[in-house]
Formats: sequence, C-alpha cells, structure tokens
Amino acid sequence: MMSTRWSRFAGLAVLSLAFAFAASAQVKVGTVNLQKALQETAEIKQAEADLKARFGPRQEELAALEKEIAKLNQEAEANQQKYNEAALAELAARLQTRQRQYQRNSEALQEAVNRERQDILQRVGQRFQEVVRKVAEEKGLDVVIDGANLLYSKPALDISSEVTAAYDKAYPAKK
Repeated sequence: MMSTRWSRFAGLAVLSLAFAFAASAQVKVGTVNLQKALQETAEIKQAEADLKARFGPRQEELAALEKEIAKLNQEAEANQQKYNEAALAELAARLQTRQRQYQRNSEALQEAVNRERQDILQRVGQRFQEVVRKVAEEKGLDVVIDGANLLYSKPALDISSEVTAAYDKAYPAKK
C-alpha cells in the first residue's frame, strides 16, 4: 500500500520533470501508426499474398470438409425416422469423425499461419524500428510515438507514410 503510493508519487514527479523539460526546450515529436504503416509496406503485402497462396489449398480443404459435415448433419436430421438404429449410429460416428478431423486440421492450419505471421512480423518489426529511427533523425525529431495510442495529435505530426516509403526503399519486396 505504502509502496504503491510512493511509486505513484515518483511517477508524477518524473512526469512533471518531463513536462518541465519539454516546456523549457522545444521537443520535436512525430507519430507513427505502427500497425497501419507496417501493413502498407510492400514486403508485408507480398508476405500476405504468399501466405494465401501457400495455405489457400488447405483452407479450401477445410471448407470442403465443413460442407461435408453440414451435409451429414442435414442427412441425419432428415432421415432420423427412416434409418434404423445401426444406420443412425454409423452416420453419427462418421459425423463425429469428420468433426474431429475438421477441428484438428483447423487448429493445425491456424497454428501454422500464426507461426509464419509471427516470424514475418518479427523480422519486419526489427527492420521497421531501424527505419523509424532513421526517418526521425532525418526530420530532427526527438520523440516518435505510436499514433494508435494517442487521443489526439495534429495530422502534420504523422510520419507513417514517410516511414512506409523509407522501409519499401530500404527493403523492397522480393517477387
């Protein structure tokens, strides 16, 4: 309880000092909407297209399996009165097998896509930070803030498009 109060006090003191410093010296600030700027890079667009091409066939297989499950469900509902107990049990077993298969395949696909995306974002993210730093230095900025977390900033402070263009120039997408 006491340490929480002191940490709040210390935080307020640091914040006050930061504002005092900013008031005494002109601090140049820029904003970047990191998520949007990253998504606009040619490398990320190419990577997304590659992911779709690579995992598209598996997505199509899942869609076909999903249709098969829906068809089996429909068949089971429509023919409950016509089928004997053994036929209904066999149909229920087929349905359950297909549902498990769909669940496994869906989870495996999602895991593979997520893993690939994380690898891409990690690689691109590190490069992107370097580019943000270079653009900030070129523009003489002291601070660059992620615009997604701001309540308000003047549009003139946004350097997202410049950072994206600099990234594309430094790291062109491979075809």
